[in-house]
Amino acid sequence: MMAMVNLSLPAPAKSPSRPPPKLSSQSSVPLSVNRPVNFEPLRHRLIKHLDAGHLHKAISTLDVMASHNAHQDLVTYSLLLKACIRSRDFQLGKLVHCHLTESKLELDSVLFNSLISLYSKAGDWTKAREIFESMGNKRDLVSWSAMISCFANNKMSFEAILTFLYMLDNGFLPNEYCFTAVIRACSTSEFFPIGEIILGFLVKTGYLDFDTNVGCALIDMFVKGNSDLESAFKVFDKMPDRNVVAWTLMITRCTQLSYPSGAIELFVDMVLGGYMPDRFTLSGIISACTELESESLSLGKQLHSWVIRSGFASDVCIGCSLVDMYAKCTIDGSLDDSRRVFDRMENHNVMSWTAIITGYIQCGGRDMEAIELFCKMIEGPVPPNHFTFSSVLKACGNLSDSRTGEQFYAQAVKHGFASDDYVGNSLISMYAKSGRMDDAQKAFESLFEKNLDSYNTVVDAYAKNLDSEGAFELFHEISDFGVEVNAFTFTSLLSGASSIGAIGKGEQIHARLLKSGFQSNQCICNALISMYARCGHIEAAFQVFNEMGDRNVITWTSMITGFAKHGFAARALEIFHEMLKAGIRPNEITYIAVLSACSHAGLVSEGWEIFKSMHKEHEIAPRMEHYACMVDLLGRSGLLREAIEFINKMPCTPDALVWRTFLGACRVHHDKELGEHSAKMILQQDPHDTAAHILLSNLYASSGQWEDVARIRKNMKERNLIKEAGCSWIEVDNKIHRFLVADTSHPQVQEIYDKLDEMALKIKGLGYVPNTDFVLHELEEEQKEQFVFQHSEKIAVAFGLITTSRPKPIRVFKNLRVCGDCHTAIKYISMATGREIVLRDSNRFHHIKNGTCSCNDYW
Repeated sequence: MMAMVNLSLPAPAKSPSRPPPKLSSQSSVPLSVNRPVNFEPLRHRLIKHLDAGHLHKAISTLDVMASHNAHQDLVTYSLLLKACIRSRDFQLGKLVHCHLTESKLELDSVLFNSLISLYSKAGDWTKAREIFESMGNKRDLVSWSAMISCFANNKMSFEAILTFLYMLDNGFLPNEYCFTAVIRACSTSEFFPIGEIILGFLVKTGYLDFDTNVGCALIDMFVKGNSDLESAFKVFDKMPDRNVVAWTLMITRCTQLSYPSGAIELFVDMVLGGYMPDRFTLSGIISACTELESESLSLGKQLHSWVIRSGFASDVCIGCSLVDMYAKCTIDGSLDDSRRVFDRMENHNVMSWTAIITGYIQCGGRDMEAIELFCKMIEGPVPPNHFTFSSVLKACGNLSDSRTGEQFYAQAVKHGFASDDYVGNSLISMYAKSGRMDDAQKAFESLFEKNLDSYNTVVDAYAKNLDSEGAFELFHEISDFGVEVNAFTFTSLLSGASSIGAIGKGEQIHARLLKSGFQSNQCICNALISMYARCGHIEAAFQVFNEMGDRNVITWTSMITGFAKHGFAARALEIFHEMLKAGIRPNEITYIAVLSACSHAGLVSEGWEIFKSMHKEHEIAPRMEHYACMVDLLGRSGLLREAIEFINKMPCTPDALVWRTFLGACRVHHDKELGEHSAKMILQQDPHDTAAHILLSNLYASSGQWEDVARIRKNMKERNLIKEAGCSWIEVDNKIHRFLVADTSHPQVQEIYDKLDEMALKIKGLGYVPNTDFVLHELEEEQKEQFVFQHSEKIAVAFGLITTSRPKPIRVFKNLRVCGDCHTAIKYISMATGREIVLRDSNRFHHIKNGTCSCNDYW
């Protein structure tokens, strides 16, 4: 139990002693001097100032009285203290305490309790406890309640709970205020089990059935301490007297726990029940709109209209929510409405600035505008906070502009945010996105206090930089320190495994998350679908999908994308139509996925139908990626003239992505004329586009125009444009083995090339003839044949044959498009060995078995 030491209040200050005046009967001084001074007018003036709310004038009157060694009574001091607490002018409250000490009055429990409340709300829990312990037998139920509340408000849950228990030991029966305070102390995962015990005690006392404050505290305990929205609803439903605060709390907590539809339903029930929403309710329900997957903008606009009619248009808090809502919910990605709300706000605070800056960043591709807004902000009277600095560092990371980011970080340090977690984590992410992983690691190591968010940030950074080994090392470090990982940790690790096709590591993570109880987490299940699909195990992905009870648009889109990448267009379209029947509104990414499925299977008519339905049925304006999908669909099918006609009729100027897609189709179908045109259009927009140079060079090489190939390569050299080297890799025993063309660096190189020679003889006997057209260098025919058989994907397959056994398939990954000869050779290898070979290139998966490929030689 907490030690309760009786401490006396500070000794009152002594006034300088003065000898009484010596007056004789003959004195010429008037007799009225000896009469006592009448301080009643000053007392009346002080009370009058208090009644009028003129606190400073009341304190000034108190100073005048103190200068004449006259003091107020306890009741007046109590009124003064309560006025200071109510106005949150804690410095004046402390001044009143000084006058009270000088008065030498014996304090009663009311004044002691007011002093505890004063110092508690001022954040000085030490002084509050000192006063509490000095009270002795004057402590009453209010004193205990105030002290428990003080500890709870200052995030000292353990002390709050101990004080509550000590109060029970002293024979006090808690009232609603005590229960509210101690439940608030239990609103953490650490102390939630104690909160459940207190709930049992609470039910017996009957406070749950009639007190609104206790009910609100319990709602918070279930949500904050255990993320248990179901139990929070049970408490809410049991509350007979709900006020606007209770409704608003429940609406806000639904939004925070990603249940926006529940928040909307509560809001409707609240209004129908005759309750008038206040500015906090409206702000909370507008925030819920940003989380909805469909009809969010329409509902948000209706609420905006309500805000204007209710006279809250100038409220800063609501304005911030509207800025955020328009930024996140606008269908076409425009920030015009969001910016319009921001510009019309009469007063801006740090929240409104941060909301609009974050909106530009989240919109995608508008990071420079976010940085410009930040620069405008720091020129004004509103200083940025840690969230603002965190956001602008993200913008710098998106632009890979670490130099500007370092300047902003220096500003953050000047503003006192050097040790802030949000700022530190954003700095790590900024360095990682800029390709400076060494600096990201240094930033991580220099954090004042590493928490789970810090670990998650650097794990995610390693995963995104394709360094799964670094990510997994940090994961083990987290486990060694006893830190409980969360959904984001697992999602980042799954992303790292999927990016390099490390299915062994992905399966290990799957096992770990099952043990940790995350198997029903929607975000993790979505990441599992993506991991299995990207690692070549589409059926495992589909199993996770089937076992999910709660699917969102990301779930459906991930499954459609998986089937599309694996060449199962019919299954992708089937899932898409099931999604529509389930009432899930597809988004822009969903349409990219389903159009990609049509493209990989040559389903031209189906693709056209789906493309037209985007705007017609769901009011989704096609983006450049959707136009590129249609160009890819037409181009892959050999409809190059239709594709160029489609490009020319686009309502917007086609960008390099569209022309690059078309150039790739021209290369596949050997159309030099259209290929040259598309390359020209790309290089007009970006003379340094490496892909355009390479695709055009390959087009010339496949036609034997070696002089043109030499000219392009010379031009690339002069511009310092470097072609990405072809690389293939395979995971064996949880280790990634990488190979380049004609690679001899692997420890088992002799075994690998012996296996390659063996396979060459076998598949030639089966009818394989090397296609040297895929050697894009001017060499002798014999050299070409040798060169083509040393491509990285063939080496990786050979390594898989000597290190793995049936029935597991050999899974090989390549960073570029698989060459036609390798595709043919691997089909023959599957016939010769009876092994299934799954090959993922930059475009799609190829499931090769018994000499046939799932792509039907169409990729």
